[in-house]
Amino acid sequence: MNSSATSIDVAAAEDHLMRFLSVEGVTGQEAAIAAAVSDALQKAGVPASAIRFDEVNKRIPVPTETGNLIVDLPGTRPGPRLLFSTHLDTVPLCAGAKPRREGDRIVSDGTTALGGDNRTGCAILVVLAETLLKHNLPHPPITLLFTVREESGLHGARELDPADLGGAVMCINVDGQDPNDLIVGAVGQENWDVEIRGKASHAGVAPERGISATLVGAVALAEAKREGWFGKVVKPDGRGTSNVGIFGGKDGKAAGDATNVVTDYVSIKGEARSPTSAFATAIAKGFENAFQKARNEVKDHEGEMAVMSFTHTPSYPPFNLDEGSPVVQRATRAMTMLGLKPNYLFSNGGLDANWLDKHGVPTVTIGAGQAEIHTIKEYVNLPEFATGCRLALLLATIED
Repeated sequence: MNSSATSIDVAAAEDHLMRFLSVEGVTGQEAAIAAAVSDALQKAGVPASAIRFDEVNKRIPVPTETGNLIVDLPGTRPGPRLLFSTHLDTVPLCAGAKPRREGDRIVSDGTTALGGDNRTGCAILVVLAETLLKHNLPHPPITLLFTVREESGLHGARELDPADLGGAVMCINVDGQDPNDLIVGAVGQENWDVEIRGKASHAGVAPERGISATLVGAVALAEAKREGWFGKVVKPDGRGTSNVGIFGGKDGKAAGDATNVVTDYVSIKGEARSPTSAFATAIAKGFENAFQKARNEVKDHEGEMAVMSFTHTPSYPPFNLDEGSPVVQRATRAMTMLGLKPNYLFSNGGLDANWLDKHGVPTVTIGAGQAEIHTIKEYVNLPEFATGCRLALLLATIED
């Protein structure tokens, strides 16, 4: 085994993790956790001049407190630049988390999620910098990237300027549980949105004079299900998944105002995912056709139909790395050196890796002990966290 893997101070690593778990930073409100990470890096010996923030928050289309945190570590030996990434934000369910240790786990008090997703990643990148500097370990140039708004659209990775990555040739993203798992690909997602404008009328006196936007939406979703576009989607030309997430009215209110009025407006939002962008688009178009058919079926007494607008836009692109690609080979080698058995995975969820790969930096994602994420049962497995620290250090220091 590479001797550098034995250099990890596990107690110090756990202290970093506990500290970061106690700092609130839900998606879009990452300023406090970014400051805590920056402070920890400087205490570890990283000069303030090597720590910077980009201006991605000015490009993200929703309010975001701060840009991505980026750290440049000069190499102590020649080699292509490596990128290590993670995200700063947590889901809103983590607000107010009170972490505590329970055996070989860190848990919350049971009223909130914990935030191991992704404070484990934040701690590991700090531990990586701290260990490299403390032991003067040889390594190529390294960039550390802490993104914002991963949990609400992968915005930090999506909107970043690739020039800020310093020419990194590969990336290790820390955002998983089992260190044996190596995520080498992930689905892409297309979001769709439909607005249905019907016609109000008294539902008791003259229902035939109305055009129910609710009925158009219901018929459309039933049609999408019949045609095989809802849920798990398997067609001769592709496979994927879909879901309807929001069925409501204006400004986040309920669709309709009263039971005695034919509903005149409905807004429905959904998603489509697939290993290929083309088939994610095909799923979205399947829903569009279903809504068009439903519109044609629901008419008032004079044959008038609802007015409908359907839009669909890509959310993030899919990617899939070959096992022979340099970053997969590097990760495989490091994992094997630690006695791990690489389990190559293709994720059905989006990651910052989707956009980093799109930006020209092939990216794998490793695990670091986060478990039961986005639930009040969330916890961090500390032995897996320690293994994740050792794996990141090996990935940074093994010879090419």
